Formats: sequence, C-alpha cells, structure tokens
Amino acid sequence: MPKLNDNMTERLNIRFLVSVCLIVLFACALNAQQAKRNSVYMSYIYKHSDEAISQMKYHKIPASITMAQGLLETGAGTSSLAVEHNNHFGIKCHKTWTGPRAYRDDDRRNECFRSYSSWRDSYKDHSIFLKQARYRELFRLAPDDYKGWAKGLQQCGYATDRGYANRLIKIVEDYELYALDKGYYPSWYDGGKSFRQMKSRNDKDRKSSPLLRDAYLSYNLLYILAEDGDTFRSIADDMGMKPHKLAKYNDAPEDFVLKKGDVVYLQAKHNKAEPPYYTYVVRVGDSMHSIAQRFGVKMSKLYKMNNADGDYLPLEGDVLRLR
Repeated sequence: MPKLNDNMTERLNIRFLVSVCLIVLFACALNAQQAKRNSVYMSYIYKHSDEAISQMKYHKIPASITMAQGLLETGAGTSSLAVEHNNHFGIKCHKTWTGPRAYRDDDRRNECFRSYSSWRDSYKDHSIFLKQARYRELFRLAPDDYKGWAKGLQQCGYATDRGYANRLIKIVEDYELYALDKGYYPSWYDGGKSFRQMKSRNDKDRKSSPLLRDAYLSYNLLYILAEDGDTFRSIADDMGMKPHKLAKYNDAPEDFVLKKGDVVYLQAKHNKAEPPYYTYVVRVGDSMHSIAQRFGVKMSKLYKMNNADGDYLPLEGDVLRLR
C-alpha cells in the first residue's frame, strides 16, 4: 500500500476539518432556525394546514399563502377578531356581505368585518373572496409561486401595509410553508407526525380504514373533532384509549352526549390557559365546561382560579381568570 507524503496528509487533514466545520455550521444554522420559530405559530399551522391544503385543491390558491395570511392577519389566531368572530383573514364586510358583522378600528374607526360561525367558514370564504375580478390575474401564476402571489396580493390592494408581501414571504420561508403547496408538511412537522399518522396516508388507505381520525394540536394539546354519532367510547376505541380516561380529560361523564364539531382532547388539559389568554368575558350560551374546553383548561382549575364552587353559573359579562 503506497504511503502518503506529508503534503497529502496535510491536505486530507484540512479537508476533514473543513467537512467537520461545515457539518457543525449546518447544525447550528438548523438549531437557530428552529429556535426562532414561534410555538404559537407552529400550533396554528398544525391546526389549520390541512384546511389550507384542502382549499388549494378546490380553488388553486397556494396553501402556503393561505396559511401565511392567516398567521399574519390574526397573530396566529390570537386576535380578538379571530377568537370572537372566527375571522382569520381580516376580510371586511364590503357591500355584498349579508352575514353577521363585527366592528373594529382599522384604517378607519369602527370598520365592519365579517363574522363567521366557525374558522373553517372563514377559510372557505377567503378562497371565494379571492375569486373576485380584482385578483383574477393571480390565478395565472404557478400554483406554487408563493412569491408571485404575495406580491400580487399587495399590488391588488389586499392590504395597505407596504411591506405586506415581504412579510408573507418571510413567514412562508421561516416556517417552510412552501411544502404545503406540494401536499407535504414542513420538515419541523416531524415531531407531530407520530400523533398524525393518518395524515401521511393516501386517500385509498383512508377509505379502507374507517377508524382513522384527523388529530390536531392547539395550546400544545392533542385533540380531535367529534363527528355525528360519536361517543367517548367510539372515539376511545378508534384511538386505542380507555373511555373513562378520555371522558376525564374532557371534564365530562362517560355517557356525555357529543355534538358534531365538539373538541375532544386526547390528553389531560392544562392547569391554566396558555399565553396570551389571561381573562375571558363570558358570552351568552357559555358554561364553565365550554370555556374550559375552549381554552384547554381543566374545569376544576377554572373554578379554583375564580374562587367559584360547583354551583356557580357564569353570566354574560362576567370576567373570568384563565391563568
């Protein structure tokens, strides 16, 4: 075997050191990227990305853009317009809107915004809203051209912020939302895939296995949405859990009647609400149970935080502590 001379050995050592440095730098860059991601944004993406992909399939609007707009317009679902009125895109009433309304100060005082019964309705209306004539040229762009869409939305007057396009693009790239345009999830999603294995399966697998359920993440809690005819037992059977434990997680008896769309947590709720939810003003129809479910808080802790006993019934206008 030929021997290496000193020069060759030195060159190999240098190459080795350079390779090690590049690997370390890449790892550091990756960690820095992960560190700057906002956990509230990530939770919002977990919850809403599938709907954004669904809207893309039906309406040819890049899922990355839909997702980025939802994040930007609502502060990842934390704005009062999103929390109280399910408006995730800041869409104003305009002349054609005949549905419920909400009023907020924006470019002008007391402007009219659309109010929806669910966040999914907001996503659907957003797609329809972008089908109007002023945005027609955007649909000539490639379906994964998120930069073109971002710039086009700004040029067409979707928002008055001159930096709107750049802010959308930054969100798309910081959170790898461009992956959604291909029907995939961002690389950082891996931590949630074990809880969402049904999402990685194709439609054929879904049809052949009626027990698959869509799981979501909110307030760092895993949950599903109840379907017609669901019970804690049927959900527990599907998810490999015990019915009494599932009922306990949701502060309800095992025979509690679930309605379609009810949030069913798959793990124990928090002792207090996640920031920025500190207080809540009770509205008509609220109960301690519905409030606890809405914010992912154990009902017993909600009573305790507010020095209330089991006989307390929240009245419209009451201000409850959430943490």
